Amino acid sequence: MAGLIAALLIPLQFFPPFRLIEARLYDILSVIAPPLPPEPGAVVVAIDEPSFSEVGQRWPWSRELHAKLVESLRAAGAKVIAFDIIFSEPSTEEADGAFARVIGPDVVLAADDVTTFLGQGVQTTRVNPIDPFLDAGAATGAVAVHLDGDAYLRRMPSMADSFAAEALRLKGEQVTPAPEGALIQYFGGPRSYPTASYYQALDPENFLPPGYFKDKVVLVGLDLKAATSADVGAPDTFPTPYTLTEGTLTAGVEIQATILDNLRHGLYVIPVPRLVMVLLVIAAAFWAAALSRQGIYWRTGFWAFFVVAFFIVGAWAVLRFGRVWTPPALPVAAALGVFGARFGLDYARERHLRRTVSEAFSRYLSPDLVAQLARDPGALKLGGERRNLSILFCDVRGFTTLSEKLKDEPERLTTLINRLLDPLSGAVLAEGGTIDKYIGDCVMAFWNAPLPSPDHPLRAAQAAMRMLEAVDTLNAELRREQGEAAPVFAIGVGINTGDCVVGNVGSRWRYDYSVLGDTVNLASRLESLSKEYGVSIVLGPATAKALQDHFVMIELDQIAVKGRAEESAIFTILAPAAQRQDAAVAELMELHPQLLDSIRGNRRVDALDLIRRCGPSPHPCPSITRSSC
Repeated sequence: MAGLIAALLIPLQFFPPFRLIEARLYDILSVIAPPLPPEPGAVVVAIDEPSFSEVGQRWPWSRELHAKLVESLRAAGAKVIAFDIIFSEPSTEEADGAFARVIGPDVVLAADDVTTFLGQGVQTTRVNPIDPFLDAGAATGAVAVHLDGDAYLRRMPSMADSFAAEALRLKGEQVTPAPEGALIQYFGGPRSYPTASYYQALDPENFLPPGYFKDKVVLVGLDLKAATSADVGAPDTFPTPYTLTEGTLTAGVEIQATILDNLRHGLYVIPVPRLVMVLLVIAAAFWAAALSRQGIYWRTGFWAFFVVAFFIVGAWAVLRFGRVWTPPALPVAAALGVFGARFGLDYARERHLRRTVSEAFSRYLSPDLVAQLARDPGALKLGGERRNLSILFCDVRGFTTLSEKLKDEPERLTTLINRLLDPLSGAVLAEGGTIDKYIGDCVMAFWNAPLPSPDHPLRAAQAAMRMLEAVDTLNAELRREQGEAAPVFAIGVGINTGDCVVGNVGSRWRYDYSVLGDTVNLASRLESLSKEYGVSIVLGPATAKALQDHFVMIELDQIAVKGRAEESAIFTILAPAAQRQDAAVAELMELHPQLLDSIRGNRRVDALDLIRRCGPSPHPCPSITRSSC
């Protein structure tokens, strides 16, 4: 994964728009505690708005005025006077002559390299000052600069006769041209260098401190603030890294002063070779892969932050102290790409695992409950807790006999029992129950855990009714498939409601989410009693009390469960509550308590008479009623 991400990112460094992102990062990092020269290497004489006001001439100014400036600066002790103005066209003879007479070997005049794109190639033309000025002994220096794609000026001039290099040469300092592609280290925004207005330089004794120009390199050029915003252009002004923070443009003459100090003190910045960047991208990707090899967890966020900070802070440190530019964009992108891809893979695996667990859990819980647990896992409290639950046991009648008949056909027996357990389990899940376990042909289920179900007795009873319907449907299917020889299934269901302990039950090697308590034992006993009393459903007293508004029920008997001293009444469902007013049901509800009293009072004749009166009468649940009677 790390190799793939690195391979995808490496070509971006040759993509011009992405290189602008790297350049913008350079702008941000290069202005953080930049290295400063011991002292400014030049003084700027600005042709600015106050000078236009004082001089009172329209641009271009008379060269006689420039001649006066040269004389004034020489008298003030300036060592080198460099005009960031291209005098490529003649003006009046007197003005040109006056300027030529004051030019000497301490004057640098600007030249420019003009690039023209032709059909057959690229032509570069040097635009020099007019010959009289060159004949007078002036040196020329190229002021051509190369802007990046976003119009920011970041590149050092690589010409040996650049404007700043010529000024340093006239001062007597040997300078090595900056390598191709070197970047300018800026030291501040506009007016970071000592600056005097043009009109002040014409009369420094009255406007400037003594010795202001003594032994200095003086750069003369335009510094107009007609537009102070970076959004609007102004003559000979450029965006620099400080444009981001200050929103202003810097005059070209001040940029030349900055280039001069870059050359003089070797403060320019060398970008690392592209091969080094390739290695850094690969290293960042594999480093991130190593840190995330165990997956994404809380520490991974710390490591991701550390890796990003390492490359960004490292890029600044190498820039600040090594004068080397190592763009952090691609290494950071590679590291974050690996961390992100790992996060994506883990997320996808987690989603897949969640679906798998949900599907597996749906074998035990209803899909609605599984969906609720997936949305709110905190609702599933593992461990042990006391809850009021409804417990259901459902057993297949005559399964032992059926197993004996099919002892030579185990596959058929397995198929039959699976066909029966499937709809029985479906009935539980349809009512939001939890299947605890299968005990051979017996199904154990409970309601109100792990998620609350306020009407859990009713849901358990409805599940029992669904089970009876499912058995009838299966028997009909088997008769159609196998004829009269088909087995006939019957079930008994016991339901009890009460307090239980629900949670993880087992050992440290294996445990189940199950329930324990006397309520469970009584529910199991009720299921076994269903056969003795000849009914399909037997309810405990708490369950019957909760269902009295939903069903018509009759008491079967009062039993004493093993281990308990008191007797408990048991009930069965006779009909839905809507049939309570039916004549047959009403009659049975009136006679049945009398029958129980006669039996308990040993009044045999009265009991037999009541049984005859109950038995022949048709009613909604004839099989249940005749058996109970």
